[in-house]
Amino acid sequence: MQKFPNLKNPHHFLATLGGIGLFPLAPGTIGSIFGWVIFIILSHYVNMIFATIFIVFLAIYVTNIATKDLLEKDQKSIVIDELAGIWLAMIPVIFIASDQDERTFYAVLALVLFRAFDILKPYPISYIDKNFKNGFGIVLDDLIAGIFAGIVTTLITIYLI
Repeated sequence: MQKFPNLKNPHHFLATLGGIGLFPLAPGTIGSIFGWVIFIILSHYVNMIFATIFIVFLAIYVTNIATKDLLEKDQKSIVIDELAGIWLAMIPVIFIASDQDERTFYAVLALVLFRAFDILKPYPISYIDKNFKNGFGIVLDDLIAGIFAGIVTTLITIYLI
């Protein structure tokens, strides 16, 4: 079994988002915040629907390879799945926010709710987290947390703002 993560290995480098996952306190939250900031910046220049689809497939591929030889598959230092999940949670802001105040409200609420769903792991997130120990499963639980966060944030934004 190889040392994980070895940041000289490109799969480990990407899985940890360049070492962000090595942050000693709450690496998943730090990875989510990093992904959130990158989404906000890129959304001014890039079609984020296509970018998110690309990141989801990249995350599954990279995580699958990076965890191939690990006993504990869902290492805390792997945070590319958080990036994919928060990007999925942020997609609705493109369609529902009509001004900067709504975009800001949506973005902050989406981040908070994504972290809440990812940490608390309500069903079916908990089921996937426990039963799918491969690259797809590691990313899928974050994608479902992102979907939940996106739906709840969208409803709150529509009905309260």
